[in-house]
Amino acid sequence: MASTTTSSPQTSTVETSDGLTLRTKLFHPNHYNNTHTDLAIVLVHPYTVLGGCQSLLRGIATGLSESGFRAVTFDMRGAGRSSGRPSLTGFSEIIDVVDVCKWVCHNLGAQRILLVGSSAGAPIAGSAVDQIEQVVGYVSLGYPFGWTASILFGRHHKAILQSPKPKLFIMGTRDGFTSVKQLENKLKSAAGRVETQLLEGVGHFQMEGPAYDAQMVDLILTFISTLFLMSLLASLA
Repeated sequence: MASTTTSSPQTSTVETSDGLTLRTKLFHPNHYNNTHTDLAIVLVHPYTVLGGCQSLLRGIATGLSESGFRAVTFDMRGAGRSSGRPSLTGFSEIIDVVDVCKWVCHNLGAQRILLVGSSAGAPIAGSAVDQIEQVVGYVSLGYPFGWTASILFGRHHKAILQSPKPKLFIMGTRDGFTSVKQLENKLKSAAGRVETQLLEGVGHFQMEGPAYDAQMVDLILTFISTLFLMSLLASLA
């Protein structure tokens, strides 16, 4: 997809339904491609308790905006300059994701949203997918499906696995939280269209690093192109 010059991200705030204030950043091209104006990409950062914040997703958001898409990052409760406290299991943060997506639809005019969750942000985003009508797809970057991580995030699994919306799971084959076999076993029960992309020899925190931002962007863009194709085919049916 053609690249365009991007401007600096625009900082804003979102008020949550339970009274918190979340700091957000909007990444958008200087010149919109009309094909992309109805789709926004909302990115959900890694585990706040371990220092996760929206700045970890800046490289991916920048790359997506350079390809003509509006991307939104935000600090969940207790991260960065957002108010409140983080929860251990990520269930309070589902409210944050839902309210940011509603804000994006209302304020940016987005008719469709792609949710992208990184690490612990993946189960949190996955639990929000079916609570937001405008979400048309979901991308996981290193979903922590493994046994140890499931102590904290296991109750999120059901929501995304049962969602009929298209899903892409990206993971390194040396992910320390989830083995390839665990990922495959989990996805056997997943509803709807499910895709996986395995990065050979890559660990969990490696994949979160800036060295892999460009590859994450390319995989997300490829997934978006299939969503556009599915939408086109559905309109012609």
